Amino acid sequence: MKSAIQIHAGRKAFDHLRQHGLRAQDVAIIPAAAGGPKGLILQALDQWIFGEWLPTAPRERTLIGASIGAWRMAAASQADPVAAFARLGDLYCEQRYPEKPTAQYVTREIQQLLHAFIGGHESDIVHQPLHRLHLLAGRGRGLLNAPKSQHKAKAGFVAASFANLASRSRLARHMDRVVVGDVRDPLFWLKARFDSFDTHFCQLTEDNLAPALLASGTLPLIMEPVADIPHAPTGSYWDGGIIDYHLALPYSRVAGDKDGGLVLYPHFTDHIVPGWLDKPLPWRRAGLGRNREWLDNVLMIAPSPAFLRTLSRSKLPDRKDFFYYGTDHDFRILNWKLAISESGRMRDDFAAFVEKPNLDMVQALNF
Repeated sequence: MKSAIQIHAGRKAFDHLRQHGLRAQDVAIIPAAAGGPKGLILQALDQWIFGEWLPTAPRERTLIGASIGAWRMAAASQADPVAAFARLGDLYCEQRYPEKPTAQYVTREIQQLLHAFIGGHESDIVHQPLHRLHLLAGRGRGLLNAPKSQHKAKAGFVAASFANLASRSRLARHMDRVVVGDVRDPLFWLKARFDSFDTHFCQLTEDNLAPALLASGTLPLIMEPVADIPHAPTGSYWDGGIIDYHLALPYSRVAGDKDGGLVLYPHFTDHIVPGWLDKPLPWRRAGLGRNREWLDNVLMIAPSPAFLRTLSRSKLPDRKDFFYYGTDHDFRILNWKLAISESGRMRDDFAAFVEKPNLDMVQALNF
């Protein structure tokens, strides 16, 4: 039977595998991409990584995510991560919307989802003994700073889209990156400027956890922007995936870490797209161009093409399913939960790889 996973490694990550295998003690950073329902396919893998494997080698680790990735990393930071991932998966699947929901309706539903997900667990997440959680959000500039209506917000995103089409650096005129994170983590590798975006770093606290998670997953035009986050710069906040869709960050800055400096990236696809607006631009992929070395120490685990063919409609769950299934919520929920149950095959194949790494399975990520 073909493997349910595909594995991609940067240069230094591949050399590390060849010399040491894959050891939990060497994992320093875990990124988590935006992507909505696609993240559901990682549930069983997440539960094994955070519930069984990493606890065998306790150490400080940076967890960083945007949108659904931020929510996943908040699950990983709870006292019982296995139960937290299950709760997140159930709540996410059970979303139900009328045919044409308003932005206010969707925002209210997501606020209720997050309350059910993290309510009573805020202290666990913020004060996690070892994990250092960082949540990414985008703060609007110019027309997106404080739009007074959906019409003005739409005009702002049209302008941002055309700017991004010209160059990713021009998107920085429309949005800032905001990192709401654990101040116990020096985060030196991210704080030294690495791209055109102004980046603000703010303390993650129990009172701003919920609004930061909401902001990180606030879909443009589908939801209302988050107006201000406590302890963060004032302004209107949007989905962190707009700037950092798949988190194309300068990970190689920690490659020489004395404790391993390995970046383990559970992902739902085989490539890394820098920003949400870059999705239709195939030449904008991390691992290409002048910053390709950023991925030198990254080991990425993703579902294999063979695995995807076994899923309903031969694809991952995604946001288009809300339109495909319409108001037949029960059928969508059934198929999404079936996909989650199938994710156990990814978990089993990754656990087997950890036990006995087969380098023939590893593909080049950036070389």
